[in-house]
Amino acid sequence: MDFVQLVIAGATVGFIIGLTGVGGGALMTPLLLLFGFPPTTAIGTDLLFAAFTKTSGAISHSRMGHVDWKIMRSLAMGSLPSALITGLLLKFMLGHGNNYAGLLTSSLGVMLMITAVVLIFRKQLSRLAGGIYEAKNPPHRYSMATAFGAILGVLVTLSSVGAGAIGTAVLMLLFPKLTGTRVVGTDIAHAVPLTFVAGGIHFALGHVDLGLLAALLVGSVPSIHLGAKVSRMLPNKVMNPILATMLLVLGLRYAFF
Repeated sequence: MDFVQLVIAGATVGFIIGLTGVGGGALMTPLLLLFGFPPTTAIGTDLLFAAFTKTSGAISHSRMGHVDWKIMRSLAMGSLPSALITGLLLKFMLGHGNNYAGLLTSSLGVMLMITAVVLIFRKQLSRLAGGIYEAKNPPHRYSMATAFGAILGVLVTLSSVGAGAIGTAVLMLLFPKLTGTRVVGTDIAHAVPLTFVAGGIHFALGHVDLGLLAALLVGSVPSIHLGAKVSRMLPNKVMNPILATMLLVLGLRYAFF
């Protein structure tokens, strides 16, 4: 693909991110695979794409006081070490990227399906959290956040998916008293270092195409803001079922076929 086509692809994904709030991993990685990029390149490049695109959002949420830094640190204490360990295992146990391309593709498929389910049942998850804990935070919630963070670190490194929708679901279940804006802000703030670390691992493994990354960012950065403006006119109840169905189909494709 030429530079212009990649810019258009980045703009399309950026617009959908701004419109729905769904992270780039669930959208960009499958698109790059459809374009014929190897799984290692698609996942590695997309992780750094997500890191750069989420940074401005994290800064904005931080300035507005939407980030719970204690929760964010608890998640990062689990996710960052597990991402590093996953990268080391890929390098020293499986060797060349061709040896674990199938693992990355299957992991992507599973994470896309989980993301689709989370999108479909987001409201039910929120109500479930409130019902289970009766509007009280569960015991040992910060240590549980670290444990879930460790799981996320592995899954995000293998698939580039999960730091957004799944991270949000974890926060809703563990911290049901957290407001919606602080759930989103805290999740984005945690996603930035996680995707930078996971992306850095893939960069060290030679899985990042810097030219591809530049083209995607050129297209996505302005279109994210456009999508955010349009989202005010188009309710999530219209977009989420469409997006969830698409992710579910792609998940089945990459997990089982």
